[in-house]
Amino acid sequence: MTDLPYRPCAGIMLLNREGRVFVGQRIDTTLEAWQMPQGGIDPGEDARAAALRELGEETGIAPDKVSFVAEAVEELVYDLPPELIGTVWKGKYRGQRQRWFLFRFDGEDSDIRIDTAHPEFRAWRWVAPHELPDVIVPFKRRLYEQVLAAFGEHLD
Repeated sequence: MTDLPYRPCAGIMLLNREGRVFVGQRIDTTLEAWQMPQGGIDPGEDARAAALRELGEETGIAPDKVSFVAEAVEELVYDLPPELIGTVWKGKYRGQRQRWFLFRFDGEDSDIRIDTAHPEFRAWRWVAPHELPDVIVPFKRRLYEQVLAAFGEHLD
């Protein structure tokens, strides 16, 4: 399936005032796997605009509750495991190529509403950045390590 393209995507690392990172537990899996908000970039859409749109769609957080901190210099890529290729995203993609953005959360926890119009998370929490590779699904671990490296100078 290496002839399949990568899905263009935007990812958001959201830091609270204590330097902890938002993660949500996907609603469509029984795995104890958490992830940072992310989602597809629509054709012609700016990657940062897509990131803010996805943040709102997945967490209910309005753009005025966050401040831009940084963008990863490089686009990051991950491949789906072989058993998921052909089933995820209607079989059109082999994985994702992602633009990652770091935002500071300026709001209150009560501003986070995962009960959105089309919920993607069943639970959420704040984790220390170094915990991210341990709470994500194994096939995204390397990606999360790359995100941590990209934003390392901004993390405690």
